[in-house]
Amino acid sequence: MNVTGVLPDSAIRAMIDAGQITSDIAITPDQIQPASLDLRLGLTAYRVRASFLAGKGRTVKDRLDEFTMHRIDLTGGAVLEKGCVYVVPLMERLTLPQGTAAAASAKSSIGRLDLLTRIITDNGTEFDRVHDGFEGRLYVEICPRSFSVLVAPGQMLNQIIFRQGDTVIPDDELRKIHARTPIVSGTPVISDGLRFSVDLKPETGDLVGYRAKPHSGVIDLSKIGFYDPLEYWEPIHTKEGRIILDPGAFYILVSREAISIPPDCAAEMAPYLAMVGEFRVHYAGFFDPGFGHDAAGGSGSRGVLEVRCHEAPFVLEHGQTVGRLVYERMTEIPETLYGADLKSNYQGQGLKLSKHFRSV
Repeated sequence: MNVTGVLPDSAIRAMIDAGQITSDIAITPDQIQPASLDLRLGLTAYRVRASFLAGKGRTVKDRLDEFTMHRIDLTGGAVLEKGCVYVVPLMERLTLPQGTAAAASAKSSIGRLDLLTRIITDNGTEFDRVHDGFEGRLYVEICPRSFSVLVAPGQMLNQIIFRQGDTVIPDDELRKIHARTPIVSGTPVISDGLRFSVDLKPETGDLVGYRAKPHSGVIDLSKIGFYDPLEYWEPIHTKEGRIILDPGAFYILVSREAISIPPDCAAEMAPYLAMVGEFRVHYAGFFDPGFGHDAAGGSGSRGVLEVRCHEAPFVLEHGQTVGRLVYERMTEIPETLYGADLKSNYQGQGLKLSKHFRSV
């Protein structure tokens, strides 16, 4: 096994066996992904006045004592309302060995619902980052942005990866990987990772994305393939290769490039320079080894873009660069790849809403 890299599924199982990852209820096999562990909601949600970080020398409990407005029992399910902020203790705890750190992200389906979820910890000074040698419980901050959601204990909204050392693959090495096994359709633009752009000229039709409707009903996160997309989303059509983003609106778009993650790599969406425009691409996260890869039945998968415009209307044009994908080395190839022997909802995907909606 390499000294540095993202830990695969076999190493995560070893951490569980060693007591470095524990839980209030036994961890189940379906929580373990090729390079990440899905995290489960606990029994209680705390409605808080504002988002917060614990900060050095402070615990999340300290901050909850300051900011909690009321407690909500999630047993049997409870609605988390759009525009409110909640903190939920997760079932999982970590006792990380020295040399191992962790990073968390929303799962793909959660990001596509515009559900802002971020992991916080005792003494934490950053969202979604767990420092080397951390010991303690994990908490998730949940802020529904577009839709109110019905949640229940045990549901998995976030995932966490474990890193040893400097895992980022430098550009020169990434170009060599692409030469051996293409990581993107077309000519790669590699600069601090793989740049990708937005597709506003689809090969068939003129549907380029969806915009969240502002006054929709509650979404029960346990219901898969259940909801009519047109009750929650406005389809976006264009024949001009451009759209105008409205301030505050949330969009689902798709990358022009088809992306592949080789079995010995993982990847993470990273922020793109704010100077490119008055919008943000949400980065629901991590891409497991095998995503879009031929060996795992992918043949390239588009990246779904979760886009929110900021202060001013902004013209987004076909082929405009909107983000970058940072590739990371694995310590070893996982035993199971994304899309191979797994129920992978988004392998080979194009423009696609979250799994809670019926196909259109």
